[in-house]
Amino acid sequence: MVSVEASEALLLEQPWVPVCVGGVQLLAKSCFGNTAYRLLFTDMECVWEEEMSAGAIQDRARDLNRRLRAPVSAFFAHLCAVARPCLSGQGDAGEESDQNEAQFTLSRSTDGLMVRLKSELAGVPFYWEFLCTPASVAVVCSHLVRPLLAMSRLLQRQVGELAALLARKDAEIQDYKENGAVLSRGRLLTDVFEEQTYRENFLTQVVPQVCTAQDCLGFDTELQELYTAVNAHRASRKRKSPDDGVPGDRSPDSHNDPECQAPDNDPGSPTLSGQELSDAPADRGSSSAGPGEETRSAEPEVPQSEQTVPLNPTPSDRCTSRPRKKKAVGLFR
Repeated sequence: MVSVEASEALLLEQPWVPVCVGGVQLLAKSCFGNTAYRLLFTDMECVWEEEMSAGAIQDRARDLNRRLRAPVSAFFAHLCAVARPCLSGQGDAGEESDQNEAQFTLSRSTDGLMVRLKSELAGVPFYWEFLCTPASVAVVCSHLVRPLLAMSRLLQRQVGELAALLARKDAEIQDYKENGAVLSRGRLLTDVFEEQTYRENFLTQVVPQVCTAQDCLGFDTELQELYTAVNAHRASRKRKSPDDGVPGDRSPDSHNDPECQAPDNDPGSPTLSGQELSDAPADRGSSSAGPGEETRSAEPEVPQSEQTVPLNPTPSDRCTSRPRKKKAVGLFR
């Protein structure tokens, strides 16, 4: 048995086709599997659907045809042979056909749509009923709203590209004229394409004609091909989309956080008093010890954490340090 996801994908691949069932114009989509089918009907006011599995087909066939005893595969094969051509727009489902000797009748109610089928199987009358219920909003959006909106955007882009092409063609023709080219046949002469004028004429002249013809539910071959291409692209995008979400990158700003770079002002660490701050420069200036000697002072010893600030060297220190840097040994004496 085909899963629900596979059935939905197969039905999405099918385009809407105009059909006439019992003298009523409808748009239909049908998908017949091995022993299951799914249908969609719409009159642009409501959408109906039906999905049947092998077990449900066998039960309904036995209820409607008590004189027939056959496996579900035989019932379904005959149903496909009779109903599929009519539901795919290949024949009129309103009158008897000499080819399949089938007759369709349609009746609508508040609960749904019923399509009755009468034909012959092995010389015995065969009856079938398609009991369609109103489709959900999700089904309507998936099979009508989203594809038609995508088709509208594609057609709008196509019109824009054609308008740009006409503008380039007009520029090319004008260049030919400026270089002395002459049109040999006057009937081929055309006016320069003005996109704004074309749009205004289209809205005032063509739109009323198209809206008047909407009653016939026209869905011609080109629109069917475009509809199929749009849904095929949507299906391929769903198959290529990753299942796992992309984890968000952790922001590196935390390494530049001012709180992380600020000096540690521990309130418990010892600090210098005002008198100590005033005496400290004098002690540093009077010290004549070498770099390795410890400075002796009567003042309390300042903690090591408070003595990490480097002192600027005095002129005497600079003089004594220069000869040491100029000492050379070996080849560079």
